[in-house]
Amino acid sequence: MERKDMKLGFIGFGNMAQAVAEGLLRSKALEPEQICACAKDWDKLCAATQPRGMRPGRDAREVAEAADVVIVAVKPHLIEEVLSPVRGQLADKAVVSVAAGWPFERYEALLPGTRHLSTMPNTPVRVCAGVFLLEEKHSLTPEEYVLVQELFGHLGLVQPVESRLLGIAGTLSGCGPAFVSMFIEALGDAGVKHGLPRAMAYRLAGQMVAGTGRMQVETGAHPGAMKDAVCSPGGTTIVGVAELERGGMRAAVINAVDAIQNK
Repeated sequence: MERKDMKLGFIGFGNMAQAVAEGLLRSKALEPEQICACAKDWDKLCAATQPRGMRPGRDAREVAEAADVVIVAVKPHLIEEVLSPVRGQLADKAVVSVAAGWPFERYEALLPGTRHLSTMPNTPVRVCAGVFLLEEKHSLTPEEYVLVQELFGHLGLVQPVESRLLGIAGTLSGCGPAFVSMFIEALGDAGVKHGLPRAMAYRLAGQMVAGTGRMQVETGAHPGAMKDAVCSPGGTTIVGVAELERGGMRAAVINAVDAIQNK
C-alpha cells in the first residue's frame, strides 16, 4: 500500500489526535479525504473535522471498517471499553496507539493477533516540528512499519525506543513542551517588565527556543558547549546563567521529571 492510497482513521479526536491530523494535512502527507475520525461528542467532532475536509464517523466500528491504519487516541482508561467491541474490525488493520501507558504487551492482551504499534507523539507535531516515539516491539508487517515511519516523519523526529524506556522518553518529549512553554512565558514576562510589548517578547522567546533546539538536534552539540559559546568572560549572559544556577533551575527540572516518573 502506498501513502497516497491509504485511509487513516482516528478513534478518538481530542487534542493529540487533532495535532497529528493537523500536522499530516499541513505537511501534505495526506489529503483530507484520506482521513476520518470518530469521537463521543458528535457536534464537537463535526466542528473539528469538517472545516479540515475530513470525514466524521459515527462510531469506532465505522472508522475501523473504513481505514487501513487506525490510530487509537481515546483516553487510556477508555481503551478497553472502546476497542473490545471492534476487535473483529481491527483484525486486518494496522493499529497505532498514541495513548500513554499502553505499550505492546497491554495491547497484545487486549487485541491478540492484531497488528499493532504503540507510539507517543508530542503536541508540536501540529506544526511538523514534534517528536514521535515508536515502541521498538510491535507486530506490524515490515511494509506497514516503513509506511508508518514515513508518515510520521512528516511531523518531526521519529525515534524508536525500547519498551522499558518508553515512559521516560515520553516524559521528556511529551511533558517537556509544558516546561518549555513556562520558560517562554517567564522570558516574555521579563521582557515586558523591561519594556518590550508582550507579543514581541513571546515571539522573540519562542523563536529563540525553536532555533536553539534545532541547532542542537542538527549539530549534535553538547548543550553545555552551546551554553559556553554564548557566555563571554565577564559578559552579560554568564551573569544570568549564575542567577539561574542560584535559583536551582537544573534541580527543579530534574525534580519535575522525577515527580512524573514516581507518580
